[in-house]
Amino acid sequence: MFVLTCFILFCAFIDKEQGRTKKSKSQVECCGYPLSIFFIVVNEFCERFSYYGMRAVLVLYFRYFLRWDDDLATTIYHTFVALCYLTPILGAIVADSWLGKFKTIVYLSIVYTIGQAVMAVSAIHDITDSNQDGTPDNMTLHVALSMLGLFLIAVGTGGIKPCVAAFGGDQFQDHQEKQRSTFFSIFYLSINAGSLLSTLITPILRAQECGINSQQKCYPLAFGVPAALMAVALVVFIAGSSMYTKAAPKGNIMLEVCKCIGFAIKNRFNHRSKVYPKREHWMDWANEKYNKLLIAQVKMVLKVLFLYIPLPMFWALFDQQGSRWTLQATTMDGNFGAFIVQPDQMQTVNPILILVMVPIVDSVVYPLIKKCGLNFTPLKRMTVGMFMAGLAFVAAALVQVQIDETLPKFPSSSQAQVKFLNLENSPLSLTVDGNPFDLAAFQSSGNYYSVDTDTATVAYTNGTEIVIQLAKGKRQTVLLGSTGILGSGVDLNAKPEQGNNDIRFVNGFGAWLNVSAPSDLGAIAPNEFSNYTSVPEGKATFTILGEMEQTCNYTMSLGFGSSFTLLIPSTFSFGPDCASTIQAIEDIKPNTIHMAWQIPQYFLMTSGEVVFSVTGLEFSYSQAPSNMKSVLQAGWLLTVAVGNIIVLIVAEAGQLPEQWAEYVLFASLLMCVCIIFSIMAYFYTYIDPAEIEARFSQPDYEDKEEKKKKNEVELSEKPEQLKQTKI
Repeated sequence: MFVLTCFILFCAFIDKEQGRTKKSKSQVECCGYPLSIFFIVVNEFCERFSYYGMRAVLVLYFRYFLRWDDDLATTIYHTFVALCYLTPILGAIVADSWLGKFKTIVYLSIVYTIGQAVMAVSAIHDITDSNQDGTPDNMTLHVALSMLGLFLIAVGTGGIKPCVAAFGGDQFQDHQEKQRSTFFSIFYLSINAGSLLSTLITPILRAQECGINSQQKCYPLAFGVPAALMAVALVVFIAGSSMYTKAAPKGNIMLEVCKCIGFAIKNRFNHRSKVYPKREHWMDWANEKYNKLLIAQVKMVLKVLFLYIPLPMFWALFDQQGSRWTLQATTMDGNFGAFIVQPDQMQTVNPILILVMVPIVDSVVYPLIKKCGLNFTPLKRMTVGMFMAGLAFVAAALVQVQIDETLPKFPSSSQAQVKFLNLENSPLSLTVDGNPFDLAAFQSSGNYYSVDTDTATVAYTNGTEIVIQLAKGKRQTVLLGSTGILGSGVDLNAKPEQGNNDIRFVNGFGAWLNVSAPSDLGAIAPNEFSNYTSVPEGKATFTILGEMEQTCNYTMSLGFGSSFTLLIPSTFSFGPDCASTIQAIEDIKPNTIHMAWQIPQYFLMTSGEVVFSVTGLEFSYSQAPSNMKSVLQAGWLLTVAVGNIIVLIVAEAGQLPEQWAEYVLFASLLMCVCIIFSIMAYFYTYIDPAEIEARFSQPDYEDKEEKKKKNEVELSEKPEQLKQTKI
């Protein structure tokens, strides 16, 4: 309702603004800067907080709330990111050709805010949880709302991306060049600040538990706070409306470039016969309609765009920090001693390293390389950046190999796994399918025993044999006594999700017991298992309640991703030392590979980003004609979009059995592309766009060109004339 009210009020206000002058009559300044830029910087900070905060938890929302597998979660995540980098082209065209920057930012910010609000609503599990078990009953509704919200966000954030910085630049007058430069530094600082803070804060919000009927991970809060920040961004931006300099739309150069290229292709196709003489460049076929300056500028742009062809592969690896690397972190130990790091918080390593490394690289590394006499050109830097990104994925593959070695080997669809637990206060000796087992009192057989059939034969030393029915593709624990089987329970067939620990109890006490933990496990009959309860990392306390209302508190320290069966033995008794008799049997080991091992891959990737992305933007700016820098900016953003499309293709089509193999595949592809790019860079000739434009801008340039061509024709005809004379 708030957003719709804003929309109605401000649409009326904006329409009223149309009749006003394009520039404010008296610009309000503070310390030599237009006061209007304060609203723009605050708007950008809030918008980037909103975007990166939502994006930080997005892949975990897909994985654990919508219950998608890793591949589908990765695919949709990168589809969304690709769309966010495709829509800026449309936003730039709309702003420059139709609405103007101010109106485009306002209208699309409203769309953006609605999208964030829809995402927050989609994450409320209670709206379809009719049986109040904590799981949505109508997942289709949540998926539909999520996809609608993400589409609106992609249109909003992409549409305003090319407008806000340019709109900020419009606030300065010609004599304020220094202030404009400082503004852009502050502007990009606000982007990094918003990104860093949101990536730290929203995972903390997600890790909280909230709900009306049942407590679950608080995705509504994690999406709701970014939605609120986007609403603040919209209000702040509009609040400065009366102070803004609003330039009228002048037409979009990208459309002009596309028309020129289209005409050249069409004209060349129409004159494809050998009768027509060849021209020096295929863009020269646009001479009949477009002036030579525009054609020369388009040639310069196409020359750089050709170099962009290999670049999407870099972004295919870079943007997996928010998908594959975050999922990798969920299988790792995030305990750093003084604090706990959530899996989605590891992404903050990138912006932190960026803030540290950019000044170091610019002021220390590059000058040292120059002193060594090495010609470290922009294209060479970009090649090194791609190489380092490839090394980052090699490091990620090595970490994944170590993680895989610590993961339990769950049964295949043709296997069954069984573990035995001795409920007697004396050792048991037995054989299972001829394999001997010695079970100590109140202890398990340790590792799971795998069988390829759906039965197993247990033989006691007294000659008793019992056939156990097993379920293929599952694990189970069998409770044994001196006289035979006392019971059995189905065990977990996967690691606990989100780094939590799954705990259950076995009642070997001989009387009914009640157990309460973070959730009430209810009454447990003798020789029966309780249900599993999910407990986060840290100390967990369980309360055991007897029939006479006696209580016993049992406390244990838990890591990440483990599973335990807690046996209450027959020797258990309520009293001061009651907890000492309870046996903790480990079914699934906790995560043992520390998250700190991800830091090297983040360091390599960020180093690659610094020398690739920053240099790439600088190179594009230096090689672009004065009026076509936005065209190359659009082309640069397009490479990011294509890179994310590559990821979703590999994730869906690759179907590699091991995650480390996928990392190696991406690293190999980037290394191949790196070699291709280095060859292309070797043959690239740097140009000075200003010099070329100045040459074409000379009044008599076209006359000189015509005379030059005429002379060339005459020179080519002279040998033939001389030949005829001799004859």
